[in-house]
Amino acid sequence: MPAIGKGRADGALSKGQIREIVAAAADSLSADGKSVLVIIPDHTRTCPLPEISREIHSALAARASRLDFLIALGTHPPLGEKMIDKLLGIEPGRRPQVLPGSRIFNHEWNNPDALTRIGTLTAAQIDKLAGGPFAMDIDVTINKMVLDYDIVLICGPVFPHEVVGFSGGAKYLFPGVCGPELLNFFHWLGAVITCPKIIGNKWTPVRKLLHAALQMVPVDASALCMVVRDDDLAGLYFGGVEEAWGAAADLSEKLHVKYVDRPFDSVLACAPEMYEDIWLAGKCMYKLEPVVADGGELIIYAPHVRRISATHGRAIEQIGYHTRDYFLAQWEKFKSYPWGVLAHSTHVKGIGTYENGVERPRIRVTLATGIPEATCRKINLGYREAASIDIREWQGREAEGRLYVPKAGEMLYRLKNPPAWQRA
Repeated sequence: MPAIGKGRADGALSKGQIREIVAAAADSLSADGKSVLVIIPDHTRTCPLPEISREIHSALAARASRLDFLIALGTHPPLGEKMIDKLLGIEPGRRPQVLPGSRIFNHEWNNPDALTRIGTLTAAQIDKLAGGPFAMDIDVTINKMVLDYDIVLICGPVFPHEVVGFSGGAKYLFPGVCGPELLNFFHWLGAVITCPKIIGNKWTPVRKLLHAALQMVPVDASALCMVVRDDDLAGLYFGGVEEAWGAAADLSEKLHVKYVDRPFDSVLACAPEMYEDIWLAGKCMYKLEPVVADGGELIIYAPHVRRISATHGRAIEQIGYHTRDYFLAQWEKFKSYPWGVLAHSTHVKGIGTYENGVERPRIRVTLATGIPEATCRKINLGYREAASIDIREWQGREAEGRLYVPKAGEMLYRLKNPPAWQRA
């Protein structure tokens, strides 16, 4: 299905343009008398979800036999009723009036009873798409609810992403509403390739695997992909999952990648409130590692963050944060841990080496959060007292080798002339 929609590199779409695109999408879905499941992001993604969800409901609710929403949590914690209302911009108790007849569900990634197997990515397929070292059979599981509807509409934003290159599209199925096997596999695949060689690149081996898994979904699937500039929509594209995502990724590359002339010795990356733990605030590192000078320091400044991960904290405390080479050199020791956790660990620690039992990260990663110093040291990250940080020491100091990023985690920073370790 070819993509329809609009995008602006120099402004925002009007409410009228947004309404027209959603209406055209509703017509293309041919949803009359059919059940529709809309897969949406959680609160850790910036997008005007309240507006878009209302437009979708207005365009489809009277035509579809059912119109429900499933939150693509991946491995994030489930949202309570108050958080769901906040996610959708609904005053408490008013959901029946705002989205009448629609139900909202959380994905349950770790509940086998909520999942069903829809196929297998074979070793031969993986060898072709990702290379020999990863050749193994991987079961593809998905939330059973997906199969209970006639039409699936993926609705979410597209940004540069550390594991797949650009988020959105099929990623809202895998890992958005899938089980742990495929999730852990492709996260580690991306980590071994390395974040700097993946992030901001469109057709990565991981993306190709996700599209191979998409072909196994036995339900008509389309996508409504958003490209966000600040709090506005710069682009909105509807069509087949691959086509709509592709158009959005092209615009995201123009809007969400900032090129700089030279690296910085010190970067202060301020994590927004929507990043509630280091599992999420690690995005500050993913998007900024390419512009930190060798031997430099990246500070994740997040006084509101008081835990490592709501879901994976215990495992991370056991293994700590390390470079990719640290794990590869000791694979027998670490291979039984969830590979997605190992991937997160390497993404936060960054590029480095491990030779003769000595690990040498390229840069220092320091936490200035509500996490105690002892815990930071235990997990192999640096520590600064958050209260000691004066952001004025970074503001306007680019010429001195200091960079201040007030809302880190979504905008990717790159060097105009990147070194080899950053080039795909």
